Amino acid sequence: MGLFSLLGIALGLAMDAFSVAVASGIALGKVSPRQTFRLSLHFGLFQFGMPIVGWVLGSLIAPQIESVGPWIAFGLLVAVGLKMIWEALRSSGDEVRGDPTRGASLVLLSVATSLDALAIGLEMALVGVPVLYPAIVIGAVAASMTMLGLQIGKRAGNLLGRRMKVVGGLVLVVMGLRVVM
Repeated sequence: MGLFSLLGIALGLAMDAFSVAVASGIALGKVSPRQTFRLSLHFGLFQFGMPIVGWVLGSLIAPQIESVGPWIAFGLLVAVGLKMIWEALRSSGDEVRGDPTRGASLVLLSVATSLDALAIGLEMALVGVPVLYPAIVIGAVAASMTMLGLQIGKRAGNLLGRRMKVVGGLVLVVMGLRVVM
């Protein structure tokens, strides 16, 4: 996997975290450095860990489905991308109540924004790509985009976050097409 493809995938995956961070920044209004650190750290760690979990699961089943692996990877990437686009277009905006950088809300948001990365890890196993370096890049990009999203969120409206989620979905669809082309 080339650096350009990896960065495209990382940015596509980070759009969920970015969107939630924008919405969180809007809801919080004033964002402290501690809140920025907590949300960025958790989103980055979950985005780092989920591809590894997906890769391990994919490695366990890869020998049984080796001949159709690229098509499964294509389907996963396109499905995740289209799901992101669909959610962005049908939602009225991400609602955030309370402090999303604390407690159960933080963990639930971390899991929700990183489930797509689980599918990417599975896809990497199916096409035989090592996972550690991509997982590090994915986690770092997610943490960075979360920091950026919080800062933008305290200054911008919900519309930007939704548009970025659509862009992220489109990036994943394109990456899916590249797997089979």
